Amino acid sequence: MINKDPIMTMLTRALDAEALRQRVIADNIANLNTPGFKRSQVDFRAFMDAALSGAPGCLKQTDPRHLPGRTGGGARPHVEQVATSHRADGNNVDLDREMIELVENALGYQAVSQFWTSKFGIYSQVIKGGR
Repeated sequence: MINKDPIMTMLTRALDAEALRQRVIADNIANLNTPGFKRSQVDFRAFMDAALSGAPGCLKQTDPRHLPGRTGGGARPHVEQVATSHRADGNNVDLDREMIELVENALGYQAVSQFWTSKFGIYSQVIKGGR
């Protein structure tokens, strides 16, 4: 039942994207002093836009006034390398920027995981029969 819920599928994909973004930011910070290293970033906004504008999903439309459901299609986050360079050694990692993105990512992951936990709690209540 949970696997067929498009909201849970979307939340799971969002958590996966946030985890990928965390790994990319950590890689950028780890290579802060590596000459010639180019920072990478996850195009999270494009991922979410693609996921939210996917083709109508498997939600059943029981009334003509209902909006069609969306499952997020096959949207996947995309890692891209940023080619600009503002240092003499060719490295373009800015520690301040990376730390800000790290905090933003942690907050985003926390928000999505709290929503996921809330949604999962609803299923738990249904399974327990409201007890």
